[in-house]
Amino acid sequence: MDLRQLEILRAVADSGSFTNAGQQLRLSQSAVSRQILLLEAELKEQLFLRIGRKIRITAAGTTILGLSRRVFEDIDVTRANLAESRATLSGTVRLVGGMTACLHVFPLLIKEFRREYPAAEVKVITGSTARLVRKLRTGAADLGLLTLPIDDPALVTESVMREELLLVTAPMHAFAQRRTIEPADLKGQPLVLFEPGGSTRNTIEAFFKRESLAPKVVSETENVEVIKALVRAGVGMTIVPYQAVAKEVRAGQLFASRIAGPPLVREIGWVCVRSARMPRAVQEMKRMLETVRPRLDLAPDGPRTPSRPAVPMPAVAVTRTGT
Repeated sequence: MDLRQLEILRAVADSGSFTNAGQQLRLSQSAVSRQILLLEAELKEQLFLRIGRKIRITAAGTTILGLSRRVFEDIDVTRANLAESRATLSGTVRLVGGMTACLHVFPLLIKEFRREYPAAEVKVITGSTARLVRKLRTGAADLGLLTLPIDDPALVTESVMREELLLVTAPMHAFAQRRTIEPADLKGQPLVLFEPGGSTRNTIEAFFKRESLAPKVVSETENVEVIKALVRAGVGMTIVPYQAVAKEVRAGQLFASRIAGPPLVREIGWVCVRSARMPRAVQEMKRMLETVRPRLDLAPDGPRTPSRPAVPMPAVAVTRTGT
């Protein structure tokens, strides 16, 4: 079996006759027939039924036709990728993400991407997860860095990092200076949380359910900067990704504590539309994240134990964040 035979079989199936396939491929009808006979002999299966001047593809022929289509589709994609790799990367990449990603991941990521590909432009869009998913699904955005899971058959997700969620308080709060907080200590404490419905809030809700706690939520917002401002003002405490508050924790503006028990984390991943071919700019953006990821503040320094031992963690302040 060779590529030429697969091409001939596809032409016969698509055109409905050996004669038409020969005209399409600029071959004689006898040459087309011979190649099909050779292929049938090799496979020991009849690929077409000859009924007078008409032909009908058999079950075996349908199987080989599927193989032919996949092979030539792969060849087309490979050729396109090679042609694209020879060209200078340019154009616009439309990147979407929640506020944490926009504030703490994208600046470093885009800086490195533009350094390597100065002719390319990057447009950043933020908003609620539902809005960003719609943009990806409709083609209004090329690539998203979002909290998983994203359940949409039109999209493909790829987990790329785990962000630890910590309890964050004002520096003068009674919990400040405590590196580890027991879940029971949160009973009755005022909380400022992300709005319901998002993946991060779902993770937090699952934690409360596991610990049989009824959270006392005094404020809800999707804006992590608003959450931090409310915490600094003493309205309540919060549970947010460490990356969102790392700078403020280091500056002493906020205090972050781990919650005893299994690590509280959220999955962050790339999201893009399902397609046979991924644009080179998207491939390069994903590759660039692997380069800069070691420089991100995904968790406090030091090992994490699954239960109560406290982990030495600098009294850091936190201010920037995103959902």
